[in-house]
Amino acid sequence: MKAARAKTTPTLALESSLAEAVGGPVCGVDEAGRGPWAGPVSAAAVILDPAKIPAGIDDSKALSAARREALEVAIKAQAIAWGVGVASVEEIDELNILKATGLAMRRAVEALAVTPKAALVDGNHRFDLPCKVTTVVGGDGLSLSIAAASILAKTARDRLMVELDADYPGYGFASHKGYNAPIHQAALRELGPCPAHRRTWAPIRALLDQV
Repeated sequence: MKAARAKTTPTLALESSLAEAVGGPVCGVDEAGRGPWAGPVSAAAVILDPAKIPAGIDDSKALSAARREALEVAIKAQAIAWGVGVASVEEIDELNILKATGLAMRRAVEALAVTPKAALVDGNHRFDLPCKVTTVVGGDGLSLSIAAASILAKTARDRLMVELDADYPGYGFASHKGYNAPIHQAALRELGPCPAHRRTWAPIRALLDQV
């Protein structure tokens, strides 16, 4: 029987060594919403102040919604710089989800008030960003900057999904945030896709083919 892998605690170690190597600020970058059937993909970039790190920053998936929202306020107030970028459903369908994610990340980095010399990006894909890129698999559990970015990306996207729920009632976007869920499947069978759905996703395309 395999032993459970110990939970890692994110630190600033990766940021510190990279900042020394490049001679300037380093941002953490992460995304939210690559997998859902509906809604945009969002990304965030954060340059943390080592002297003012909000307590409790962690991978957004390990935090409750209320804790993410509280940390979002603290991160925005105490970070050296932060930026959020979004790629729309139309851009996802036109470009594909990987390229749309890169577009959202580029927009997030470009929105920073301080230009970074390098970015630590969660995952293993080297997106085309306006600075040097270092990928970090499992970065949201290792890097405080990436974890902070994961929180901002998630809270930003969740708010957009609540807005889409008001625009397109009946699909449950406010609860499942566009992901595959039984209530989402039931709504799609009853109502069919709406403009918030990703038309290139196989389950959505299959429903459209039946119309």
